[in-house]
Amino acid sequence: MRNQVPSGRIADEADVIVVGAGPGGSAAAYHMARHGLRVVLLEKTEFPREKVCGDGLTPRAVRQLVRMGIDTSEKAGWLQNKGLRVIGGGVRLELDWPDLASFPNYGLVRTRLDFDDMLARRAVEAGVKLYTNTNVSGPVLDDDGHAVGVVAKMGPEKEPVEFHAPLVIAADGVSGKLPIAMGLTKRDDRPLGVAVRRYYHSPVRADDDYLESWLELRSAQDRDRLLPGYGWIFGMGDGRVNVGLGILNSSSAFGKTNYRAMLTDWLAGTPADWGMRDESNADGPILGAALPMGFNRVPHYTRGLMLVGDSGGMVNPMNGEGIAYAMESGELAAEVAVQALARPAGADRERALRAYPAELSLRFGGYYRLGGVFVKLIGNPQIMRIATKHGMPHPTLMRFVLKLLANLTDPRGGDSMDRIINGLSKVAPAV
Repeated sequence: MRNQVPSGRIADEADVIVVGAGPGGSAAAYHMARHGLRVVLLEKTEFPREKVCGDGLTPRAVRQLVRMGIDTSEKAGWLQNKGLRVIGGGVRLELDWPDLASFPNYGLVRTRLDFDDMLARRAVEAGVKLYTNTNVSGPVLDDDGHAVGVVAKMGPEKEPVEFHAPLVIAADGVSGKLPIAMGLTKRDDRPLGVAVRRYYHSPVRADDDYLESWLELRSAQDRDRLLPGYGWIFGMGDGRVNVGLGILNSSSAFGKTNYRAMLTDWLAGTPADWGMRDESNADGPILGAALPMGFNRVPHYTRGLMLVGDSGGMVNPMNGEGIAYAMESGELAAEVAVQALARPAGADRERALRAYPAELSLRFGGYYRLGGVFVKLIGNPQIMRIATKHGMPHPTLMRFVLKLLANLTDPRGGDSMDRIINGLSKVAPAV
C-alpha cells in the first residue's frame, strides 16, 4: 500500500469512507448505514456551520428528505411553500408545484446552518461514525492505484491520520480536492454558474408561501438598464429573507462583473418597506459560491472513488438546484455500494461499481444535455428578452416551463407535459 501524502496513525477502518458531510455525503452515509455497512463520515468543519445557498428546496429535494425519514412539517421548523412566483416582462405569475405521483406538492425553506447539521445527525442516528474538524488531503492508494482510504489532518492539533476502507465517496463539494488528487479535473465545456446571496430582516416578505424568481434585474440607478443574470427572494419564516442572484458562464458578463455591487444595485430599487435597501437590515455579509453544472467532473466512479453531488458537477443547469441532486446521487451511490461490497474484491466488484456512472447518465445525462442548450440560449440577452416577453403572459406554457426547469415529471402515467419532457430527455444524447 502506498500513500499520496505522508501518513500518520490509522484512526479508523470501515466499509466505506464518505468525505464531506453536506447533503450528498450525509444522504449517502445514511442510506449505506441503513443497509448495514460500516460507514465513516468525515467533515472538515464543526457543526453547525454556514454554507452559501439559496436555502430553497423544490419538491425533488423534499422527496429525498422524506426518504431519509426527516419530519418536514412546519412544527419541525420548516417553512413550506406552494410553488414558484416568477417576475419578468412586466408580468407577475404564481405557479403551484405540480401534483404528481412521484413527488410531494410542496417545497421547503431552511437555512443551511441547521439543515446540514440535521442531515448529519440523521446519518449518525442510522449508525454512521461522524468525525468533524477532519480535513482530508488526499487518498491512500494501493499498488494498483485504487483508493483504499484517505489521509487527513484531525482535530485542533491537525494530527496526520489515515482512514481505511475498500470504497471512498467524495462529497467534498465544488472544490473537489479528493477527486483532483485522483486526477479528475473539471471539464470546461460544461455549464458553470456563480451566485451571491445575503440575508435581510424583512418582516413584510419573511413568511412568503412562494419561492420568488426574478427573470429580469433592473439597476436602481438606471431603471431602463437590465442587469445580467437572474435573482431570487426566499422568505425564511424567521423574520428574514434570503436574497441573491446568479450568473451563468454563457453570459458575456460572467467573470467581468462585481456581483456583490450588482446585488445591492438591484435591491436598491425594491420597495422600501421590504427592508432590502437599508444596510442596517442586513444580517451578515454578501457571500458567493460557484455552481458546478451538467456533470462537469467525470467519471463519477474510478479506482475505488465515487463522486456525489457538487464534487461530480451535478447542479441542474436549468435552475441552479444542487441539494436535490446531491442527495439523490448519494442515495444511488449507497444502493450501488451495498451491492458491490457484497461481492469479492476484484473484477466482479468493479463491474458492480461501474453501474453508478451508468445509472447517473441514464437518469440525468439527457436532461443535463438539454440544460446545456438552455444555458447557451438564455446567455443571449436578446433571446432571454423575447422569451420573457412572449412566454410570461401564457400560464399554460409557464407551467410546462416550471416542470421542465425543476425536473418534476411522472416517469409513467403522467400528462402530456410529462411525456414531452421525458421524451426530450430520452432523445437528447447523454452528457
